[in-house]
Amino acid sequence: RGEVGLRDKSILLTLLDTGLRAGEATALNVGDLDLNDGALMVRRSKSRKPRVVFVGKQARRALTAYLRARGNPQPDEPLFATVEKRQRLTYAGLRDIVRRRARLANVPAPSLHSFRRAFALTMLRNGADVVSLSRMMGHGSLPVLMRYLRQERQDLGRVHERHSPVDNWL
Repeated sequence: RGEVGLRDKSILLTLLDTGLRAGEATALNVGDLDLNDGALMVRRSKSRKPRVVFVGKQARRALTAYLRARGNPQPDEPLFATVEKRQRLTYAGLRDIVRRRARLANVPAPSLHSFRRAFALTMLRNGADVVSLSRMMGHGSLPVLMRYLRQERQDLGRVHERHSPVDNWL
């Protein structure tokens, strides 16, 4: 596993569990994370408005293991850093990690933005309301969020099956 593996796992889980933009993830500092409740303070957002997002238990465990492997870094240090020089990961560095991990898993490399879309769709499929989801993603309006939520045909079929007026009325 090693520090690189722990870092990469924590990054992938954080991206998927928070819907952060790549630039927001690379701008995080260790002090922005509260491991007690999983709150992450996003200070550098596209809208320039700070917001709080959350990581769940599995992502928190991965982050805890990674930070321990780093020797419990200081609050002002980057949350996701290069192993050699402890420098803040760049967008290109983050993209390279995703590509390398996809290659090792023998799957097509997703774009960094696809983690954000996967977060939005999965949250919706799991029952999150669109207003909360919009706030978590840092959107100022619901129409922006709706672009992420283009549901697949199977999603619509499941919704219809659960809520069909005819099938569920009689």
